[in-house]
Amino acid sequence: MTPRDHSRPNSRRRITELPPELQALRLERAVLVGLSDGRRGVTGEDSLDELRRLAETAGSEVIETLLHRRDKPDPATFIGKGKAQEVREIVRATGADTVIVDEELSPAQLRNLEELFGCKVIDRTALIIDIFAQHAHSAEGKAQVELAQLNYFLPRLRGWGESMSRLGGGIGTRGPGETKLEVDRRRIKRRISKLRDEIEGLEKTRTTKRADRVRSRVASVALVGYTNAGKSTLLNRLTEAGVLVEDKLFSTLDPTTRRLELPDGRPCVMTDTVGFVRKLPHTLVEAFASTLEEAIRADLILHVVDGVETDPEGQYLAVREVLGEIGAAQVPELVAINKTDLLSEVALARLRRRFPDAAFLSAQTGDAMDALLQRVADELPHPEIEVDLLVPYDRGDVVSALHAAGAVVKEAYGEDGTRLVARLREDQLGRLERYVVGRAERHARPS
Repeated sequence: MTPRDHSRPNSRRRITELPPELQALRLERAVLVGLSDGRRGVTGEDSLDELRRLAETAGSEVIETLLHRRDKPDPATFIGKGKAQEVREIVRATGADTVIVDEELSPAQLRNLEELFGCKVIDRTALIIDIFAQHAHSAEGKAQVELAQLNYFLPRLRGWGESMSRLGGGIGTRGPGETKLEVDRRRIKRRISKLRDEIEGLEKTRTTKRADRVRSRVASVALVGYTNAGKSTLLNRLTEAGVLVEDKLFSTLDPTTRRLELPDGRPCVMTDTVGFVRKLPHTLVEAFASTLEEAIRADLILHVVDGVETDPEGQYLAVREVLGEIGAAQVPELVAINKTDLLSEVALARLRRRFPDAAFLSAQTGDAMDALLQRVADELPHPEIEVDLLVPYDRGDVVSALHAAGAVVKEAYGEDGTRLVARLREDQLGRLERYVVGRAERHARPS
């Protein structure tokens, strides 16, 4: 037996010294297949290139890519019979283990292609869920990924059920295989129900923490953006959070929240949310709704855009689409164009025309961080003003609304009405001006 070389701390170097016949087992050999209907940002070379990066992140070796131009997908094989035959020949010639299709396949399409190719076939949705499964570390992240997996596989059990039926000796869909299929389906539904309960319980914990921030008037900023745009690097730069940073898609999955102080002395909390991609599977959007709720509840969304990508506008719109799906489209947004240290003057000028109100920065070098924090402070709601109010007893609805908003500091009852000390924003103050009997100087939010 060859002794280990302890002088090399990087274990990946030792892997390359394996015999050739074992090195081939390290990665699945994958063929990528996509459709293009001529519409920008939906399919095509950019989408297929992103699929390559997703496949490599999942641990595959991409040996061939095919882009088929077709007006609409084929109901039976997605890519059409002729193209499917071509892919089969490539699989046989290259010895590929897996074919990855750049769309979500129906159960029938998935079954037909596997039978035709004679190898494993997965679609874009299954690939992204697999990557999420690799990168989930917290209890909530793992539960959310498992929920997404089960929601994805549940409607696809039928194909495997028919195979089990044949193995069990039944005819058609009868026999032991069908019984096994129904047992599996019931087991998955029970597990889905249990996972939803677990996630709901974990969400209550997050809600409690969020309520503490609301009561203490701490503003919240949600970092959103396309995966690999540099959100984690930016969070590390601003707060020294120590979040993992890698040049991979979805290198960080579980949200991280850190506190920082703004230039005007106010504290705020900043949360790094999960990265987005084009055609983010709805099963994942549903499963990660509780995590993405940080964006819904935030006072400000800091939308990080990768300035060096070939289609930053397309990535920006893809994130905005998902924000709309989760109900965060109306949250105030500040766009931050990242990686300016890698941009030419021409590219930078083009981005300034496309995003005239954006902040331009480099999270890697720390360039323009002070300017970014000042922009964040300007965009966040201004500190409250402490005021004395005298509300007549016949306007109990006003008192109730102030209590519901958590704005009441002190309360007493006098002859003319309810005396209140409350902290209000300027927009709230305008509606209650008639009840104001005194006010204090504007102050920063308490830490």
